[in-house]
Amino acid sequence: MELLFPFFKWCDGTWIGETIRGSKYLFPIIEAIHLLGLTVLLGVMVIIGLRLFGFILRHESTRDVATDLRPYTWTSIVVMLVTGFLLFSSEALKCYDSSSFRFKMACLILALLFQVTIYHKATTSMDVDKRPGFARLTAILALVLWFGVGLGGRAIGFL
Repeated sequence: MELLFPFFKWCDGTWIGETIRGSKYLFPIIEAIHLLGLTVLLGVMVIIGLRLFGFILRHESTRDVATDLRPYTWTSIVVMLVTGFLLFSSEALKCYDSSSFRFKMACLILALLFQVTIYHKATTSMDVDKRPGFARLTAILALVLWFGVGLGGRAIGFL
């Protein structure tokens, strides 16, 4: 972890980090946008998860539901990544020693990798609805990882 300290120090010293830290309003505005992105993403993940479990939208294929919601998924992920970096840059040295931050980043990396591999394959496959075990496991893992990102982020302010 010591290898990353220069990066954290650099981020903390950027003009972006200093500007956000020096403003009374920038951090809460950026955080509100960040949380809105997370809320949209979690809402989409819950809808697709409930479809993968067969609880809702049974007359629609998972593929159609996921395709319709994909723009919201990726827009919210991009919003979260951009605003997350801005928030991070304003308190990078605080994050360096935060176990909550490390937990959040681990969940985020795993969630993104899962999203572009297994989850993408499951939600674009024509036969995922014929494989309920795989569909349910995919839904559970996606929800656990993305909610882990949210919970880890929430814990940063407290721990």
